[in-house]
Amino acid sequence: MPTEPDKGLSRPAGPFRVYTPASIGDAIRHYRKEAGLTQEQLAEMAGLQRSYLSELESGKETEQVKRVLRVLRQLGVRMMLDKADW
Repeated sequence: MPTEPDKGLSRPAGPFRVYTPASIGDAIRHYRKEAGLTQEQLAEMAGLQRSYLSELESGKETEQVKRVLRVLRQLGVRMMLDKADW
């Protein structure tokens, strides 16, 4: 599954495998664009600053992201992000 920057909406079917902050950012950007939302719109919906959402999408390793990835590594598991059906 892709972990390179999203070059549009075309990508193989299936979930994003999350190993790094960059892969989280790629997934967020992909699904935001798929939903037809701007960063400003999604940030407002999620109660975030647009600048923070931008940092997430660009793969910045925020303290929260570091903590989540550290917990997953300690458990020996990986996160996969896929479109929800709810």
